[in-house]
Amino acid sequence: MLNKISLSGLFLALFIISSPAFAQDQTYTIVDTGQKACFDNTNLMDCPDTGQSFFGQDAQYKGNQPAYRDNADGTITDLVTGLMWVKARGSKVTWNSALADAKDCTIGGFSDWRAPTIKELYSLIDFNGWLLNAKGAKPFINTKFFDYKYGNTNAGERDIDCQDWSATKYVSKTMNGNPTVFGVNFADGRIKGYAITKPRNRQKNKLYIRYVRGNTNYGQNKFVDNGDKTVTDQATTLIWHKDDSGRTLNWEDSLSYCENLTLAGRSDWRLPNAKELQSIVDYSRSPATTNSAAIDPIFNVSDKESYYWTSTTHLDGPRPKNAVYITFGRAKGYMKSPRSSQGQWMDVHGAGAQRSDPKSGDPSKFPNGHGPQGDDIRIYNYVRCVSGGKAIPDSPPTPTNFKASKSQRGSNSMQRQGGMNGKGNSQMNGQRRGQNQGQGGGQGGGMRQGPPPEALNACSGKSQGDNCSFTTPRGTMNGNCLQIGQDNQMGCVPERTR
Repeated sequence: MLNKISLSGLFLALFIISSPAFAQDQTYTIVDTGQKACFDNTNLMDCPDTGQSFFGQDAQYKGNQPAYRDNADGTITDLVTGLMWVKARGSKVTWNSALADAKDCTIGGFSDWRAPTIKELYSLIDFNGWLLNAKGAKPFINTKFFDYKYGNTNAGERDIDCQDWSATKYVSKTMNGNPTVFGVNFADGRIKGYAITKPRNRQKNKLYIRYVRGNTNYGQNKFVDNGDKTVTDQATTLIWHKDDSGRTLNWEDSLSYCENLTLAGRSDWRLPNAKELQSIVDYSRSPATTNSAAIDPIFNVSDKESYYWTSTTHLDGPRPKNAVYITFGRAKGYMKSPRSSQGQWMDVHGAGAQRSDPKSGDPSKFPNGHGPQGDDIRIYNYVRCVSGGKAIPDSPPTPTNFKASKSQRGSNSMQRQGGMNGKGNSQMNGQRRGQNQGQGGGQGGGMRQGPPPEALNACSGKSQGDNCSFTTPRGTMNGNCLQIGQDNQMGCVPERTR
């Protein structure tokens, strides 16, 4: 792989990176995703060589490796970003309380704690995470340093009901009018917008909050137009293509597009990983409020409602058939409102969300999207190539503890299958499942091996998205009819934070 970048060029890049002037400008150091394996459209693979299919993916470029220090006082220092975090998980709170209570936090003897921005919070995500169930999952955060727990299934929560608030409020609204705040779900590895007030019962939504302090410049870009169709972010030292691909591509072709790009005298372009691409989202913009994509106008955008591929595989299924994308346009889903029998496309997660798409396939097979919020499945997304930063070519060995096999897990009360088990990857079929996003685990009871009969009966004769309700020992559950389980049965999925 080193034949792509000359040794002299590599030494020069390392010299520049280590220079004091360079370090002074780099106020927004991007932490690597941590991904250390290569994948094709559906399986683990040996990392390919230059010119081969799937060359240029996340694991083949090694950036600033995650590094933390436990200060033994309830705080964790990120040695890459300079941010200090609260170690404990805490309790779920409303968004207003999350913001207001920061002033009362004195952990570690400090009094300048704050709620993190979405870019600060996303710096903690680790794409070695994967989903299966409480006992077989791995969170998308380093649990050697950060306390973490899944949703309490004994209390009626889903495993993935363990999202974290950020301080970043969406400048528009989701679900046809809900004030929304961005957050990260470290159970399923996504950024989504979460309603401040639950639309169904009008109760204040409660999520977790992890306070941060230090490096108040983190997440602030310093863009410079180089006048040669490239843009440098002096805060991250990444160099971006000012234009995008101009056409949509599947994941394999997106990797090839950037690897074969020659521009401004550079041939070291690559498809950005998830954290690199999310770093250029402008959360002060959206199609609905600024009539633009959520990106600085220094960049050219083919479509203000665009999604962009990253090089990062999303292990959100028994086999790694999905890759991460960032929504610079509205993160759309196909939903029925409580007062309408007709479904419609709407902004369900906000411009600046991070979700994932199948790496290949036919998007026409998903006319009503996928999942509880009918996530828009495009498969063919735009591309914006990147260069620079501290990405060094790498060729990690193929892990020996991955084993592709079918997931042994059934549909866990309307939850979607996910992830790799302890022995490695499992097979995800290509069918849509209307189960909940992701899994995880476990502060609760055992995993039900299928939806309860009451949930199936509640949707007898109904269409996908219709309102429904059924009675359980915990009381009446209200929700929507969605396809669930491996047989795509129609069942009533309870309304909860998603």
